[in-house]
Amino acid sequence: MERGSFDARHDFDALPLSPDVDVRCAQSSEIAALAQMAHRLVPGVRIGAEELARYATFDPQSILTFSRKGHLVGGMAFLFLNDRGHDALLLDEICLTAPETHYLAAAKEDVAAIYIWAIAATGRGIAGLGKAAAHLRQLRFRGADCYAQPSTVAGRDIMKATGFAPVPSFQPDLWCYERPWHRQPMRMSAAIIQARSFADARY
Repeated sequence: MERGSFDARHDFDALPLSPDVDVRCAQSSEIAALAQMAHRLVPGVRIGAEELARYATFDPQSILTFSRKGHLVGGMAFLFLNDRGHDALLLDEICLTAPETHYLAAAKEDVAAIYIWAIAATGRGIAGLGKAAAHLRQLRFRGADCYAQPSTVAGRDIMKATGFAPVPSFQPDLWCYERPWHRQPMRMSAAIIQARSFADARY
């Protein structure tokens, strides 16, 4: 998935916002450099600059750049899936190397699921993840859980460290991060409930 170290453990939505790394939507002039970085750092990436530019045009918010002191140090690409795309992901019916746009949410449309397509970073660029997570807390994305398929040991370590976990699906080695506001609150055990009911009955 990416190269770099990520030792601290934080929930993905609670990652710190590093002041050293600037994160913003990619400009067209940066697409070629991002494609080269992805080919160098992310195993299995085959998409070229032209195809990447097509997805960036379809949804400008789907590709982020990480820069430090004016130098490109990383990037992150997402597939913002609609309901049909979410189902196709779980059923292994979507080509993740060249996804068809009818599986993607239209720009400005609410997103059903977020697939982290690739993370590529060098050096301290990985610290940009905090601001990338903040990008995904915009209203359009808040209802969407995040999915990924780690392709390196480092990528798997990052998944574990940020609250992702493997999920049952027909898609091989699919990991999911459930947004905190989707999680069910811990329920009191039956014993506590019964004890309280007994106590109330005495009075």
